[in-house]
Amino acid sequence: MNFTLIVCTYMRPEPLLKLLDSVKLQTLYPNEILIIDGSTNPATEEMLTQNSFPNLKYFLVPNEARGLTKQRNFGIEKVHEDTEIICFLDDDTVLEHNYFEEILKTYTVFPEALGVGGFINNESNWEKVSFDYKPASKEFFYDGWKRNEGSRFVLRKKLGLDSTVKPGFMPEFSNGRGIGFLPPTGKTYEVEQIKGGVSSFRKSVFTTFAFSTYFEGYGLYEDADFTFRVSKTGKLYVNTKAQLGHFHNHSGRPDKFVYGRMVVRNGWYVWRVKFPNPSLKARIKWNLITLLLTYILLVNAFTKAKKKEALQEFAGRLSAWFSLIIMKKPH
Repeated sequence: MNFTLIVCTYMRPEPLLKLLDSVKLQTLYPNEILIIDGSTNPATEEMLTQNSFPNLKYFLVPNEARGLTKQRNFGIEKVHEDTEIICFLDDDTVLEHNYFEEILKTYTVFPEALGVGGFINNESNWEKVSFDYKPASKEFFYDGWKRNEGSRFVLRKKLGLDSTVKPGFMPEFSNGRGIGFLPPTGKTYEVEQIKGGVSSFRKSVFTTFAFSTYFEGYGLYEDADFTFRVSKTGKLYVNTKAQLGHFHNHSGRPDKFVYGRMVVRNGWYVWRVKFPNPSLKARIKWNLITLLLTYILLVNAFTKAKKKEALQEFAGRLSAWFSLIIMKKPH
């Protein structure tokens, strides 16, 4: 299969170089690499002129095309006509040597797949256990593997606000478990959500779908919105053999107040795109979980090291929650 890699980047020349160096070592190399740069300085372009990568094309987007979803849509328009699969990677990821080989293999094994996601291997510590293992209250167990729960999920369990649907699927009240809760089993799992920074799709998908420009700039949850819409028309998968590391780089991210607003407003938007008319019980649960997670940030502002950041995010989330009273239903 001919495949194109699109990397949307913003002010991250050094992480981008590490990613491209890992692409060079792949068992399958992209037929085309498109770097879609929204930077406001020449550092990324200069880095690429100093380092050679086969099949690479660089595009510096105009101001009106800057922002993650806009840059992805810009890149899709530049893809070669012979491309069959379009892969997206965050600019702060590093690939295992067979990442693309495993991604493309999935389309052969599952010919009905519209999209295939990879597996981030450096964000959670999993331990293999027996299939009849009984997890403790502070553990999450799935498909013969366990990992420690975060404090928010422990508290949600105690309050009866936890999700019981499979990872990668959204319950009616939203706030489920994403694909980060799939264990490193080596299996391929059907999902309805793929992380945008480790995703791929058949090129034909983009004759019908585009990334929503509702998500400005940093674009938090833009991937959930896109893949939930696509999953209504066909199947999506995550191949846990297609592995990479995600080394979160904080440059280019919004301040914590803005980020907090995005968590709530963008989260609400994605939920209501997926479930336009949720039940009263689901609405109550969504609001309770949103306020619970906001309260946890307030506690962190007095008990954790980064007090100012926690307080800023708390304020951002709370202001966004109040703003939803007058926010229109998403189209």
